Amino acid sequence: MKLLRFGELGAEKPGLVDDDGQIRDLSAHVDDITGTTVTPEALDRLRAIDPTSLPRVDADTRIGACVGSVGKLIAIGLNYADHAAEANMALPEEPIVFFKATSSICGPNDAIEIPRGSTKADWEVELGVVIGTRAKYVSEADALSHVAGYCIVNDVSERDFQLHRSGQWVKGKSHDTFAPMGPWLVTADKVADPQNLAMSLSVNGQTMQDGSTRTMHFSVATVISHLSQFMTLHPGDVIATGTPPGVGMGQKPQVYLGEGDSMVLSIEGLGEQRQTCIAAHS
Repeated sequence: MKLLRFGELGAEKPGLVDDDGQIRDLSAHVDDITGTTVTPEALDRLRAIDPTSLPRVDADTRIGACVGSVGKLIAIGLNYADHAAEANMALPEEPIVFFKATSSICGPNDAIEIPRGSTKADWEVELGVVIGTRAKYVSEADALSHVAGYCIVNDVSERDFQLHRSGQWVKGKSHDTFAPMGPWLVTADKVADPQNLAMSLSVNGQTMQDGSTRTMHFSVATVISHLSQFMTLHPGDVIATGTPPGVGMGQKPQVYLGEGDSMVLSIEGLGEQRQTCIAAHS
């Protein structure tokens, strides 16, 4: 299934995409797409619904983040061998883990705010993993059984805040709108191999990132197992698993986002995001 949330910011409704690409309203069956909606039992109930019995949604309706009420938004740094090379950094021995504030989550096509004082706003197309069942001390062999589905995440970053403002990377990762998510949560049964997905990102029509999840240093299963040794993962938690090469910081000379710039992101089978950059507002 392809699940999504639609409607005005803060008042999104649950929906799914039918075989014809039409959005259908799930409001009569569930209140929202959250951790309680993405457990195996809940997903089975949704699969039993005939999509043609659901009301159609206007194609022009705003699409929200594909998961609501996210408990944890966890991200993995330097997780692609070719991205580490462009950053001139050694591959880590263990996954580099950081958090993005959940208040940074927004819809896949919402405007991206350039923060006040920003000089190095950057892009990162990433495979997002949505947890479907509680995971604590899980093995790599069992890890993927805890996945509800996958989505696109743009791990927008302010590199100066991230690297030069002291402390953890979270400062450069958590501005409002720095985590567009969606358009869809594609359930795990529809993703044959999360380690073989083409992914791309363009800025102002120029392709900047053109990679594949094949070059991940730590696989999705490894990341989930590793995280579960340190914290319990709950249904609805989201993991952004790293980015391939082509970020602004890796360009020669470096290139960063400014007002009016536009981005288009895609991951094979997971849809497309489109964003335009604007100045931050209060």
